[in-house]
Amino acid sequence: MPAFPHVRFLTSAHQARQFPPDSGAEVAVAGRSNAGKSSAINAIVQRKGLAKTSKTPGATRLVNFFELEPGRRLVDLPGYGYAAVPGEMRQHWGALIEGYFRQRRCLRGAIVVMDVRHPLTEHDRSMLELAVARSVPVHVVLTKADKLGRGAGKQAASAVLRAVGSGVTVQLFSALTGEGVAEARGALLRLLAASPEKETPVGPADPTGES
Repeated sequence: MPAFPHVRFLTSAHQARQFPPDSGAEVAVAGRSNAGKSSAINAIVQRKGLAKTSKTPGATRLVNFFELEPGRRLVDLPGYGYAAVPGEMRQHWGALIEGYFRQRRCLRGAIVVMDVRHPLTEHDRSMLELAVARSVPVHVVLTKADKLGRGAGKQAASAVLRAVGSGVTVQLFSALTGEGVAEARGALLRLLAASPEKETPVGPADPTGES
């Protein structure tokens, strides 16, 4: 039986005022535009086509809320770091994402998706800083592990783990082969069950790359 048999799309938001009521528990999923974020979400929740995938990076342009079950949600944030998106839109995304992390008291954790071959870009580091500033637990999912040999994948994961420091968990993942999907699903469930942390003021980090 699927872990989330009743998962469904809830709403999309272009502005913070369009976010659903700030209650229950949410886990946000963030990542660079071409890191395979939508494919990872679909694999984790076991629902094809829930998060829209595209061959063109930057397909997620709104904050998309999915209800996993009553009171528990997964939030798909706009992909960052896509240079072809106009600067004005990137600025809007940056403000929207930063506002989301600042305002949502129901936020329990963040899953940051990175391409295992190109992890910890400047934008990824900004996203991690944004989460840490709010004391939001982070789980890093290194996608496209099937593109590397097992040894190279393990080395990449170890390097990312050393770079992010304590308090951040890291794993290898492949939506194509299924590697790490159960582990990522378990991380999502643990984050949803976490107690809210004391709020910390959010700094100026901007994962879109705009100052």
